[in-house]
Amino acid sequence: MDSIYLGNSGLRVPKYILGTVPFSGTNGFDAAGNIDEKTARRMVDMSLEAGINMFDTANLYSKGDAERVLGAAIKGRRDELLLTSKTGFPLGENPNARGASRSNILTSIDQSLERLGTDYLDLYFVHLWDGQTPVEETVETMTSLVKSGKIRHWGVSNYSGWALARTFTVAEQSGFIPPITQQIYYTPEAREAEYELLPAGSELGIGSMIWSPLGEGLLNGKIGRNKQAPSNTRQGAGWPEPWVQNQERLYQVIDALEEVAVNHNASVPQIAYAWVRDRPNVGPIVIAARNEEQLKENIASFEIQLTQEEHDRIESVARPVAIYPNWHRAMNSFDMGSTSEKTYLAGYKQSMGIDD
Repeated sequence: MDSIYLGNSGLRVPKYILGTVPFSGTNGFDAAGNIDEKTARRMVDMSLEAGINMFDTANLYSKGDAERVLGAAIKGRRDELLLTSKTGFPLGENPNARGASRSNILTSIDQSLERLGTDYLDLYFVHLWDGQTPVEETVETMTSLVKSGKIRHWGVSNYSGWALARTFTVAEQSGFIPPITQQIYYTPEAREAEYELLPAGSELGIGSMIWSPLGEGLLNGKIGRNKQAPSNTRQGAGWPEPWVQNQERLYQVIDALEEVAVNHNASVPQIAYAWVRDRPNVGPIVIAARNEEQLKENIASFEIQLTQEEHDRIESVARPVAIYPNWHRAMNSFDMGSTSEKTYLAGYKQSMGIDD
């Protein structure tokens, strides 16, 4: 497994990270999986053997129970691995137990550390943008956690481009420690992150970590034009996310993935992982599995190398619409674009029928 630097930091992380949404499966997360401590321990073993030494969780997942299961699975080998967690989603009736406020962050970190059985996290995320809390309060609090040793680095998740830039700028100009990564949703079907988030991350030195490259189960190979999601999967068990812009567009993506999968004697999820992994501006990706067999298959996708033709086949069917100012820039000032965005601008030109 390759390791890469995460954003503009000295932290090296594996290209694949194991996510823990399926751990526990309690408190409303039963559709995501029900991995117990024994199976989780085996999954940690398999991951470490493959060179995946980073594990991603959140206090939201099973409302803390996923952290507890992960904590039990890593007991006695904390120094072998990297841990992340997140806070921000409301978990109860307490109006201060939510968002990116000092109160919530300081309370949440202590609770997560206790559940995980550790005294520090390698990476701690604000799980969602909190437009009601001053950015200065958030970045100062995260900086204090780094300086106290409770966390090594911090990041943000599910931010818009302007919120990401504002957070980074406030931290840097105020002498605080800026985030080193953003965790964002990006799949062969959901490509909105190409408009701003992916190039912004590269320009700011903020690594882009991808959550749910399989579209929260949409690209699990069990869904298609004539295939309904089985009841033992997230999408078949009433999972509310993600929002799909166009069902036909989703099927076209699945068709392309299936075609390429045949070429490699691989599965649809393996091809989806390989495609997202190799996209420009993409850092590590968070993989997940409901059982050991799935985990083995997902890890094996790291060895799949797509041809340029195969990559383009998948890319072309779900290329984002060239919304303003992208169509204007692709038409009139392509050569003035940043390196981080030229791949996307070139795609817009192709969609618009503009010759070089």
